[in-house]
Amino acid sequence: MPGRDRSLDALLDLHGEVLVIDERGHVVKFVVRLTEVTEARPHGLSYSLTLHDRKGRRLLGFDNAHAVEHPGGRYVEQPRVYDHLHRGPDDEGRPYVFVSPGTLIEDFWTEVERILDLDKE
Repeated sequence: MPGRDRSLDALLDLHGEVLVIDERGHVVKFVVRLTEVTEARPHGLSYSLTLHDRKGRRLLGFDNAHAVEHPGGRYVEQPRVYDHLHRGPDDEGRPYVFVSPGTLIEDFWTEVERILDLDKE
């Protein structure tokens, strides 16, 4: 029998963490909980991983709090997607392909680094 995915434990351990990550006051926040497996949360997780500027404005968010639409034609029925990401405070969200807890953590930090690099320019 395979063991439990250690990246799940790492993700769950982040729950409630609020970290100031640089001298400019950027903050990351983590809310992660186990949930029932449902159509909306087939991996059994409810999560929100966010990056904020020093004024508290959300710059990035990975979450599954609400459904988002796939981009594309309006005449083709699209499946409801709950795993998604927001780029910027006004972004309503775009689908995110959840692969594993470890990949979610990696993807989040990759986007955080990208945004912080853009913010330096």
